Amino acid sequence: MFTSLSLRFRIFLLFAGVSAGSILVVGVSLYVGFLRTADTDPASGFVFAAILSGFGLLAICAAVWLLFDENVAKPIEHMASAMRTRIHADTNAPFDLDQARYLGDLAPALRAVSGRLSEVSEDADELIAEETSRLTAERAHLALLLTEIPVAIVLVSPANRIMLYDGQAADVLGQVQVPRLSASIFDYFEKGDLESELEKLDGARREIEASVRGTRGNLNFRLRLKKLSAATGYMILIDGTDASMAPEAARPLIYDFDLSARDTEREIENIFLKDLSFVVFDTETTGLMPNKDEIVQIGAVRVVNGRIVAGETLDQLVNPGRPIPPASTKVHGVNDDMVSKAPGAEQAVSLFHDFARDAVIVAHNAPFDMAFLRRHGRLSGLAWEHPILDTVLLSAVVFGTAEDHSLDGLCDRLGVEIPQELRHTALGDARATAEALCKLLPVLTSLGFETFGQVVRQTRRHGRLLKDLN
Repeated sequence: MFTSLSLRFRIFLLFAGVSAGSILVVGVSLYVGFLRTADTDPASGFVFAAILSGFGLLAICAAVWLLFDENVAKPIEHMASAMRTRIHADTNAPFDLDQARYLGDLAPALRAVSGRLSEVSEDADELIAEETSRLTAERAHLALLLTEIPVAIVLVSPANRIMLYDGQAADVLGQVQVPRLSASIFDYFEKGDLESELEKLDGARREIEASVRGTRGNLNFRLRLKKLSAATGYMILIDGTDASMAPEAARPLIYDFDLSARDTEREIENIFLKDLSFVVFDTETTGLMPNKDEIVQIGAVRVVNGRIVAGETLDQLVNPGRPIPPASTKVHGVNDDMVSKAPGAEQAVSLFHDFARDAVIVAHNAPFDMAFLRRHGRLSGLAWEHPILDTVLLSAVVFGTAEDHSLDGLCDRLGVEIPQELRHTALGDARATAEALCKLLPVLTSLGFETFGQVVRQTRRHGRLLKDLN
């Protein structure tokens, strides 16, 4: 009935109703108080009328607040988060017109604006797609050329962070530990050896041969170090090593040249979200009790510079050392035969620990998954000192606590599709969570939460959500 009235007239009726209700409450209270004066003194009657009026006015305020919260505040919050998500996460978050039915033309107007922005964006996307296609072809050609050259190539930023490696370099670095974009080069080569050789690269000598040790095992590497511009860093060419090199290694060319100007030596709380590296992971287990059940699968992807790094994934089956309950297999699809030759939990957790080195760990309902990692970490002496973010809490910061914060609910709002065959697999859920994270990061920045510390302080306000999920 009221939806056919104008917004301004509905607001007038609201205040008129509050005024009329208040007058009625006070009048009835005075009348009841007057009736009490027949049995008591007048002062007592007036006091009773005042108390009755107070409770009546409080009831009116509570009713108005509930109506305002349900029909004004919540719809505005919903539309604001939907609009912000459409703009910054590049997704078509829905406008609930029924929820905003008492807000006049606001919701339809926002939807019209959003539709127009989408049209403009589609035109721009066509131009971008053409350029992206060209760049993709050039990248594929470059990757093919680098694969054919019998030399492993690594580009290192001035801050000694890896900003490019090819397939052969991935194979060589993998002899030490998992190759990772943005990782410190000193995770792979002894810092003292490499720094002493780099000191020889002065203005006159821009390329030298060097012999350095790997940080693990008894590996010795013969390198060529080539100095690039001061803002670019240096190149490492590996054309000989006692570790096996596979020129045919089928791995993509991994790079991010924005890392050349990145400073990662600041305190974690003051680092901007865009400058952080994330490892997004998920586990599949024999059950839901971290103190008793075991891991059967770990899946993880890396996110650098706000994008998922193709080629840097972990998809590891884990032998739990016990039969996997049929009910659990029905959920994640992992059975006893699949894990019979897989490594045990301690070895798999150690591998993931290397994969997540120097990164912020991200998971959906992280306390559950981290409980398994910490238990096995204590057994093998691993320290889990990584900073952690939880996409359940990030969802609450962006969309408010009233929304559905399950992984399916979050992905649905952000337009992230989870293929049915990958749902409830460790790598499938990890990738979906990573895609959601990539869409949430610019939205968080638009809300004014630009640094890791600012985001963590916001997530702590919603910690109760995780307790409710466990």
